[in-house]
Amino acid sequence: MENKITYCTKCVMPSTKPDLSFDEDGVCNACRNYENRKSIDWDQRMAELKQILDKYRSKDGANHDCIIPVSGGKDSTFQVLKMIELGMNPLCVTATTDKLSEIGRYNIENIKKLGVDYVEVSTNPVIRRKINKITLKQVGDISWPEHVTIFTVPIREAVRRNIPLLIWGENSQHEYGGPAGAVETNILNRRWLEEFGGMNGLRVSDLHGMEGIEKKHLIEYTYPTDQELAKVGVTGLFLGYYLPWDGPNNAFIAQAHGMKTYPTILEGSIVSFENLDNLQMRIHDYFKFLKFGYDRVSDWVSIYIRRHRLSREEGMNLVRKIAGKFPNSYMGCQIDEILDDIDLSMEEFINICDRYTNKKLFKCDANGNLVKDRFGNLTKINYDNND
Repeated sequence: MENKITYCTKCVMPSTKPDLSFDEDGVCNACRNYENRKSIDWDQRMAELKQILDKYRSKDGANHDCIIPVSGGKDSTFQVLKMIELGMNPLCVTATTDKLSEIGRYNIENIKKLGVDYVEVSTNPVIRRKINKITLKQVGDISWPEHVTIFTVPIREAVRRNIPLLIWGENSQHEYGGPAGAVETNILNRRWLEEFGGMNGLRVSDLHGMEGIEKKHLIEYTYPTDQELAKVGVTGLFLGYYLPWDGPNNAFIAQAHGMKTYPTILEGSIVSFENLDNLQMRIHDYFKFLKFGYDRVSDWVSIYIRRHRLSREEGMNLVRKIAGKFPNSYMGCQIDEILDDIDLSMEEFINICDRYTNKKLFKCDANGNLVKDRFGNLTKINYDNND
């Protein structure tokens, strides 16, 4: 890991972001991918999408046409609206989030009101709290159970109900359209799932025996076998490959169809319409900042810069002002409540934070100890290329 972060010369994304690369002009591949949208024939992409949907549509109406994994947020609401618009009969599937907020529950109910069949799977909360604590300690991610089940639960339902097609939202690498768009191989196998599952190197089987966790407790965290996936022909597509994905626009459309947003800008963010369902999100994002020196502020600032809604200077000023603050509260939920849920003291939590902090990116004293202000906030060594 480098001692000084390099930043994209167009947006504010850092070189420490996993899988981000820079060209000879210092521009990141995310910015270049967005620029390349202008050369895409979106009408042709939409025609491709309609062909794929026709292929998987239930011919006799005896089963659902597809599964849409939903949280009730801006993107999943948009996905449901788009599939209904295209004549699909979806089954919406929710893997309940780690610590569901009141507004998150409201937006889940709003999804149902759009006119869809709906299934919600909630994992054993006693086991889940144990996993929250284990994964916070072992991989620095309190939301590991959520990141796993948002993939495993809908896919288990696809196998269980013999519904081959899953509709995902944004394609993080929009050079390809996902397995459903492939000419030869279109099976959503275990290797594909594990690449996108956000598991941070920790396997579900690694949890066996920890804190009394048994295999029987991990059924919904476990992918179907490759044989089960192949038997049903489970496959997925990213809508973000077939139409120009735009999170802020999705939020606007979702709000017009009943989705609630937070009444003020969310703590640790510059928007009020994202990450509304999970009260643990600030802790999750804070660990991203500790590990890589950036969080959701940088993500959203960069999205807005690419869409010419912020200048780079304006965006960088927001990052300096807002990013990386200690996660004392989120949507009215105090951090003590979250730590109490998983039987963790504040002292233990801070020790875990310090253990996962990349000291090469933050200011330390002469003894190598992290320098913090009176609120427990760190200071990065550099916030921009010219620091």
